[in-house]
Amino acid sequence: MTARDTLGNPLEDVVVWAMPKAAAPLRTRPAAVEQRNKTFIPLVSVVQTGTLVHFPNRDEIRHHVYSFSPAKRFEIKLYAGTPVDPIAFDKPGEVVLGCNIHDHMIAYIYVVDSPWFAKTDKDGNARIDGLPAGDYDLNGWHYAQDKSSASIPVGLRADDARSAAFSIGRRPMRPGPVAK
Repeated sequence: MTARDTLGNPLEDVVVWAMPKAAAPLRTRPAAVEQRNKTFIPLVSVVQTGTLVHFPNRDEIRHHVYSFSPAKRFEIKLYAGTPVDPIAFDKPGEVVLGCNIHDHMIAYIYVVDSPWFAKTDKDGNARIDGLPAGDYDLNGWHYAQDKSSASIPVGLRADDARSAAFSIGRRPMRPGPVAK
């Protein structure tokens, strides 16, 4: 899978996932969004619906992580180290993270209903491994795109290796997390 903007430049951090036409199995993977040097790392994460996400604070200062996104509303009040309980991401969609103490801190978690997903690298490339034969919609999402997601129908045979390309238009960048 290759993702490019409308000018043909490679796009990093595009979330791609294959959504099967039949029910997808639940295969959550461990996930974490760290705070380090007053920055969320990684900027973009992708998780399957039902995943528990940890928010370790690696800074020597405290952070207050929150989201007011429709896909997941939560708040972890001022803390240092690792909060005791991870947060369960139980609805698909975009989750914008912020820190109440450091307004410049922003990150994104995209929650998908499929265990087959990846994120593009700096060259705009991503690979979804282990995809069984079947019919899928191949989807792409980027935090700066101008619409919710792009989708391409794909049918795979057991011995098939396919590639796909997305062109994603960018929306103006938000200065920070969604307002309260």
